[in-house]
Amino acid sequence: MTREFLLPDLGEGLTEAELVRWLVAVGDSVAVDQPVVEVETAKAIVEVPSPFAGVVAVLHGQPGETLDVGRPLISIAEVGSPAAEVGSGGAEVGALAAEVGSGGAEVGSPAARAYRTEERAGTTAPQAAAASGSGNVLIGYGTSGSATGGRTRRRKGLVSASGGAPSATAEASAPVEAIRVVSPLVRKAARELGVSLHSLRGSGPDGLIMRRDVEHAAQAPISAAGAAISAAGAAISAAGAPISAARAPISAAGAAISAAGAPISAAVDAVTGLGIASRVPIRGVRKAVAQAMTRSRAEIPEATVWVDADATELVELRADLKRRDPENTPSLLAFIARFVVAGLAKFPELNTRIETAADGGQEIVAFDGVNLGFAAQTERGLVVPSIRGAHGLSARALDAELRRLTAVARDGKATPADLSGSTFTLNNYGVFGVDGSAAIINYPEAAILGVGRIVDRPWAVDGALAVRKVVELTLVFDHRVCDGGTAGGFLRYVADAIEHPGSILADL
Repeated sequence: MTREFLLPDLGEGLTEAELVRWLVAVGDSVAVDQPVVEVETAKAIVEVPSPFAGVVAVLHGQPGETLDVGRPLISIAEVGSPAAEVGSGGAEVGALAAEVGSGGAEVGSPAARAYRTEERAGTTAPQAAAASGSGNVLIGYGTSGSATGGRTRRRKGLVSASGGAPSATAEASAPVEAIRVVSPLVRKAARELGVSLHSLRGSGPDGLIMRRDVEHAAQAPISAAGAAISAAGAAISAAGAPISAARAPISAAGAAISAAGAPISAAVDAVTGLGIASRVPIRGVRKAVAQAMTRSRAEIPEATVWVDADATELVELRADLKRRDPENTPSLLAFIARFVVAGLAKFPELNTRIETAADGGQEIVAFDGVNLGFAAQTERGLVVPSIRGAHGLSARALDAELRRLTAVARDGKATPADLSGSTFTLNNYGVFGVDGSAAIINYPEAAILGVGRIVDRPWAVDGALAVRKVVELTLVFDHRVCDGGTAGGFLRYVADAIEHPGSILADL
């Protein structure tokens, strides 16, 4: 019997995923909860485990293809079933045919039977688990059987995941090494430049493939063409060969250069008359950001208020704490996050969202607590990790979560749960060296607070001019959930906390 595993729901609101790479091939034995494919969603890159044990019968999709949730992902046959025999039998037939053709053992000979026994070795271990699936959809959810369910060796004559057949002389036990790539940007560059990652040996740590390796491989055809031109020129000069005879390699080299540059200059924009440098599909994180921002601007009547705050006392407070405890001092952003959470307790209207009710009307949904989202820039784009239960955390605990979630997001290891569920977003664009920004609300939330850089500015203190540490705070809010008085009150509360952190912290 063959069971079909459909692409599961990988997180809140996700309806599709891009297939990055298969971790198994047709004919491989898999165990329950063994990772079989790596996919990229709008939230993160995740490994999807198999809920079934058995033999891989069909891989539904190619790397780079976008699959909808609920579409067939992989078909797995029970060990011993006819479908499983098809997967493993191809190897037997190919091997036996080779033996017959060379005068070797016949189909029914002891050598042939020994070969079939060898090919089946290791595939019966998962058979006991084949009768039931785990129901898991992500690594780390529930039990894990991957420790004992590694890939078996590749069989002769099997069709690869890309549809091609391996060489007849290839060793059946030759290991298939995973592509050493961790950056989605490197994969993207390889797709755009037409470079096969399977053929590259990386120059990074432990053979990691870097962007420069991809670019170098893409330049190889042009370099080869240049060498052909030089060789043709030398032939003309040295031998006095007829121009027509030497023109052929030059033309061939020029064709190679044109072919190598085709992805860059093959098309001309009809409006501007300029060559089109590239066409990049909007998908993954960029697609999710585009959809959320478009919906935010289309549906939310936003308004903006801002204020400059004197952060001198906060900076001095943190500096004093750092002198006392260098290893356990919260960041300035962690302090501001704590002030934001306290402000939302006083002005809960900003910690809401608007939903459509059952009768078709709209209602404001308020929350018992705060999941604090914060914008984090990664190689995959801008993501918003969520600190769940932020209302119950101290500044130190918030700092630990900020660091942890930022690290996993930048490493591409954040789960969909890490990147969803926020009720209010904090955006620290000061790290980019800017003072202010008219941010777009992170749909479907009701507000977002932006924090600019802290810089030295002239400031009036007790009627005298002084140089102080000043930061600009910008609050963008949904005017449907509250008016300017509420938004201004919240912003003023956070600004006062930054200006006089001691008095605020005493009440937290």
